[in-house]
Amino acid sequence: QVQLVESGGGLVQPGGSLRLSCAASGTIFRIYGMGWYRQAPGKQRELVATITSDSRTTYVDSVKGRFTISRDNAKNTLYLQMNTLLPEDTAVYYCNANVGVNYYRTLEFWGQGIQVTVST
Repeated sequence: QVQLVESGGGLVQPGGSLRLSCAASGTIFRIYGMGWYRQAPGKQRELVATITSDSRTTYVDSVKGRFTISRDNAKNTLYLQMNTLLPEDTAVYYCNANVGVNYYRTLEFWGQGIQVTVST
């Protein structure tokens, strides 16, 4: 019904920047809250940042001041600008969205994940 496709990951040196994108497509009536999660090897998936439909945001403490979550509602796209990247930011990053697929039903969807590696 709805597909979330992430892009923009890759390998970057410590102190560098990356911008992740997540494009939603399919049967979309309205997209509500969206977020980015990440999972490092051997660790549980953790919430990184969230954004409401009216662009109110939250961040995990470890990324405050370095990461910025944003969205373009006209394009059904979510972004994560990541600056001053640290090796501990290395993880697979996942996009998450709560999507109204019609007037009555809201479902949660996940992207397939994209690798971000911070290393020299």
